[in-house]
Amino acid sequence: MLPDPTVPASLLAVLGALRYCFTCPTFSTFAALVTGLISNTGRGTVTGMLLGANLTRHWSHDRVHAFFARASWDPHTLGASLSHLVCARWCLTAPD
Repeated sequence: MLPDPTVPASLLAVLGALRYCFTCPTFSTFAALVTGLISNTGRGTVTGMLLGANLTRHWSHDRVHAFFARASWDPHTLGASLSHLVCARWCLTAPD
């Protein structure tokens, strides 16, 4: 069994609002990739995201490429959901 990536609780809370956009396995991959993208100081490539998430020895590149090529998720739904999340957050914190 491969280890699961460690996603900080605060980031997981934000990503959890987007969980319905993915199946359970694809959400796990998505959360790891977002964590790797944030932690990596280099380019936002598949290799960079795996390096940032410290998963290069545990996950194959095929798992990540399959996420982008064949997994069941819609980038448009994800983008719309993320924009709603950001707008809702800004509306809650906007000064009067």
